[in-house]
Amino acid sequence: QLQLVESGGGLVHPGGSLRLSCAASGFTFNYYTIGWFRQAPGKEREGVSSISISEGTTYYADSVKGRFTISRDNAKNTVYLQMNSLKPEDTAVYYCARRLYFKGPPWTDFGSWGPGTQVTVSS
Repeated sequence: QLQLVESGGGLVHPGGSLRLSCAASGFTFNYYTIGWFRQAPGKEREGVSSISISEGTTYYADSVKGRFTISRDNAKNTVYLQMNSLKPEDTAVYYCARRLYFKGPPWTDFGSWGPGTQVTVSS
């Protein structure tokens, strides 16, 4: 059964760090690109970062560049999002999803969404 499951969210102070995980199952992991997205209350979902599983090529939204790092562990079929220097505006539900290609418009054609994990940055 195809599945993407996020974990690792929580409450953190501004300037703190969290590492999110996206565990994949039920499909050939290294055929895909995995993307992280987030949606804050009252706002549209936005792309955060993506990684080509086979090549390790990465892409970041400008809002997180230099603070977030995406990586993958092919042996564990898992993608990570290391989030440092967190800001209150990073507060959102974070989702992972997959698509078959890496190059092209950065945030289109993703599917098989996980249930999400809540990240709250607050003092």
